Amino acid sequence: MTLTSPTIQEQGKAASTAARRLAATSTEVKNAALIGIAESIEANRKSILRANEQDLETAKRYGLDFHMMDRMTLNNARVKDMADAARNIAALEDPIGETLEKRDLPNGLNLEQVRVPLGVIGVIYESRPNVTIDIATLCLKSGNGVVLRGGKECILTNTVLAGIVKNAIEEVGIPRGAVQFVESTDRALVKEMLEMDDSIDLMIPRGSAELVKFVGQNAKMPAITGGVGVCHTYIDADANLDSALKIVVNAKAKRPTVCNALDTILVHQGVAREFLPSLAFEFGLHDIELRVDGRAMSIMGAVVDGAKVSSAQSDDFGTEFLALIASVKIVDSMEEAMEHIAEFGSKHSEAIISENTEAIEQFLNEVDSGAVFANTSTYFNDGAQFGLGAEVAISTNKLHARGPMGLKEITTYKWKVRGQGQVR
Repeated sequence: MTLTSPTIQEQGKAASTAARRLAATSTEVKNAALIGIAESIEANRKSILRANEQDLETAKRYGLDFHMMDRMTLNNARVKDMADAARNIAALEDPIGETLEKRDLPNGLNLEQVRVPLGVIGVIYESRPNVTIDIATLCLKSGNGVVLRGGKECILTNTVLAGIVKNAIEEVGIPRGAVQFVESTDRALVKEMLEMDDSIDLMIPRGSAELVKFVGQNAKMPAITGGVGVCHTYIDADANLDSALKIVVNAKAKRPTVCNALDTILVHQGVAREFLPSLAFEFGLHDIELRVDGRAMSIMGAVVDGAKVSSAQSDDFGTEFLALIASVKIVDSMEEAMEHIAEFGSKHSEAIISENTEAIEQFLNEVDSGAVFANTSTYFNDGAQFGLGAEVAISTNKLHARGPMGLKEITTYKWKVRGQGQVR
C-alpha cells in the first residue's frame, strides 16, 4: 500500500489539534523534548552536513547568489550553534501560565490575566536551515504548534532537521503533529498556506523583501511583515573614532548577509576628514565596497590604495545590500542623520557612536526603530544575543511585537474570571 503525503490543509489541522495538547504540556516535558532535540542534532551531525552538501551542490546549479549560499551553508560550528540554541531555550523560564495581572472587583469577581500560547504559527522561510530548529524549539517551549515551509534550495537539510525534531518530541510524549514540515517545494502551496486562517493563527515570513511583501498582501491571518533590515550607524561629532571604526567593521564585515548587518554610515562633517580615510583603509582590508556621496568622495577619492570607493547612486541609500557593500553620507548634524534614517531606514536596527550623553539619549528616544543602539554594533540585534534563546523573527512591526521575537512575543493572554454566582 502506498502512503500519500498529507495535504497542507491536513497538516494545518493536525498542528491545530496537537497544539491544544501542547498548550497543557508541563515545562518539564517540553524541556526534555528540547534537550532531546539538541542531543539528536549532535548525534546526527554527519547526516545533517551530508544533506546540506547536496543542497549546496543543487544551489550552485541554480546559480543562487552569494548571500543565499552563505545563509544556507552549514558547518560543524553552525550545527553546534543549533544544538546550543535548543539547550539555551530549555534553560529559559517558561512563559506559559504566568500571571500578568490579578484583581478583585467590587462585585466580588476575581480576575486573573494569564499568558497562553498563540496556537499555531506558520513560517515561510528561505535558505537558512537554522530557522527550522530555532522556530520549532521556540514554538515548543511556548506551547505553540508550528507549520514550517522552507525554500527548495534547502529542502534536504530542512527535511532531516524536521525529522529530528519530530522524533525527539514523540519520544517524550508530545504529539508529532505539533511540528509540521511541508516537504513539497511546490510554490503554489505558499499561497494556499496564507489562506489557512482556520488553522494558523500567526504567519511569519523569513526571507527577501519580495517574500515579506507577498505575505503581507496575501495572508488572511495576522502576519509579521517587517524584518527587512536597512541599518544605519551615525558617527557623531563627539564620537571616539577608534571605537567607531571597530564597531562599523563588525557591523558590516562579520556577516554581511544577515538582516542586522550595517548598510549605511552617516558621518558628521566635523569628523569626516579624520574618520573617512581610516574607514576606507580598514574596509579595503575587508574587501568592502564603499559607495559614497559627493562630499565624502572629495575626501576619500584618492587617499587610500586598495580601497573600493565609488560615487553613490540614488538607490544606494535605502538598500539592504546583504553583501560586502556599504554607502556613506556626510551630514551636518545629528538631526540631519535622524531625518535620513526616517526617510531611508526600515525601522530594524539603527546606531549612534558618540561620547555625548545628551546626543545619545536624544537619538535613542527619537529614532523610530525596533532596536536602537549606542556605541555598539547593530549585529547585536539578535534573539540569542538579547538573552531570548533565539527568535522566530526580528519584527519591524509595531503590532503585535517589535524587535527580536522570543518566547513571550509568541504568546498572548486570556482572562480567567472566577465568581460566586454573580449575574449582571
